[in-house]
Amino acid sequence: MGVFRNENAAALLFRDTQQPGKCSSAHLSSVSRGTAGAEDYHEGVRKISFAILLAVVVCVAGCKKPPQPPTTTKTFDVRGKVIETNPARSEVTLDHEAIPGFMEAMIMPYKVKDSAVLKELHPGDRITAKLFVEYDGEVYKNAKLDQIVVIAQGKPDYKPTMQFHAPAKGDVVPDFKLTNQNGKAIHMNEFQGRVLLITFVYTRCPLDDYCPKMSRNFAEVEKTLATDKDAAAKTHLLSISFDPAFDSPKVLKSYGEIYAGKTDFRHWEFAVPLQSDLRPMEEFFDLGVTSDDNKSFTHSLSTVVVDKSGRVAEWYPGNDWTAAQVAARMKELARAA
Repeated sequence: MGVFRNENAAALLFRDTQQPGKCSSAHLSSVSRGTAGAEDYHEGVRKISFAILLAVVVCVAGCKKPPQPPTTTKTFDVRGKVIETNPARSEVTLDHEAIPGFMEAMIMPYKVKDSAVLKELHPGDRITAKLFVEYDGEVYKNAKLDQIVVIAQGKPDYKPTMQFHAPAKGDVVPDFKLTNQNGKAIHMNEFQGRVLLITFVYTRCPLDDYCPKMSRNFAEVEKTLATDKDAAAKTHLLSISFDPAFDSPKVLKSYGEIYAGKTDFRHWEFAVPLQSDLRPMEEFFDLGVTSDDNKSFTHSLSTVVVDKSGRVAEWYPGNDWTAAQVAARMKELARAA
């Protein structure tokens, strides 16, 4: 504690408060008079102030929190039965199958991204969905369900606005009508006699693991088949947009050239269904599509291999299929009589 007695005199007293195990303070008791004493006093204050400031800086630097690991969003496929819904909490309780890489089969509640979908869910309904979970390298958190599709009803008297159908082997693909990247009218039945690979995209899709990944996979399949003239002659690729309001033939052609390069589109076409066929096509291929602003869509993934007779041979409802796997299956079907 310092006490100024007059203009030219000062007394400064530091008492030693050192305790065992604690940092000690300087022990100083002096009384000085005159100008020299005042200068010594101010010099001491400056030194002490600098020491305190340095200690604070060291303390702050040493007390910084360790850098937090980056958080990523992981996606899991979910299949299960609805037990109950809780709109007040934006939750649905599911009796779900094992979720590979995340958890075992169990009954538990999940938050939903869009609480409006709860109006379409009823106890006993069987659904498929995507589970989006934040992961920081140690802990999973903020799990939310999205892209929920009812694949079987729990209430016979309940009729949802759309009746989705999970494609099964042997299902006859309806003769949906479309318009391709050149503005030409095409339809499904004209591909009979060839093995047809179909997937669904929209050109403004911002999610790299969705439409862009499907288009990159198709580009790899296209390159693989091009190395086998016989297989190329007996196969065809078709990317279908579910956004006809924006994806005009001109837009589709530009989008197609990004993935297929400069091409005549004879082996890989890009198309949109007629408006009258859009919803039936989404229902048949189990393609759950919703949009709030007509600019971005929440949608599921659906990729189908159709055999030469126009029947479903394989259905891939996610994005974990590989180009090599699909190309091999198409070659096998192309060789079949």
